[in-house]
Amino acid sequence: MSKICPITNKGTRMAGKYSNRVRATKFNPSGKTRKHSNIQKKKIYVPELDKTVTLNISTKAIKTINKNGAYKTLKKASLI
Repeated sequence: MSKICPITNKGTRMAGKYSNRVRATKFNPSGKTRKHSNIQKKKIYVPELDKTVTLNISTKAIKTINKNGAYKTLKKASLI
């Protein structure tokens, strides 16, 4: 499964983390961790093309497709 959403270009990023003991006292990060985007494998039916497309997209891209329509969103991302 791909790590980057082709519609929103979301991918992984580095972030800091804190231990609970240090959180209330002073600034003392306990290292870096990798935060992954919420990538889902989704089948999307495009009625204009009368076919189903399977994509690995983020959950925000799923909401964008529901709002703007499958054909318009996938065409803008040059996936169809």
